[in-house]
Amino acid sequence: MHYIIHCLDRAESVEKRLSHYEAHKAYLAKAPISILISGPLLADDHETMIGSCFLIEADSLEAAIEFNRNDPFHRADLWEQVSVHPFHKRMDNRE
Repeated sequence: MHYIIHCLDRAESVEKRLSHYEAHKAYLAKAPISILISGPLLADDHETMIGSCFLIEADSLEAAIEFNRNDPFHRADLWEQVSVHPFHKRMDNRE
């Protein structure tokens, strides 16, 4: 099953994000689930990172939540809001 994980950073957290960035990347490189796409959410200036978004494939909602809980960004209390939702990935509009 596919899941979307949408995370919003706490206010004024760019420095905290950057200080944990290498650990976050290392975690994603060895993730226990399949990450189809991921990246930072940006502010309206198209530069300032304000959160994270993931499209993953996992066996269950619990596995998706556990993946997020073990992320160094989560452990550093970077994210103020996290939502995890099942996602029906369509390859085109005919499905």
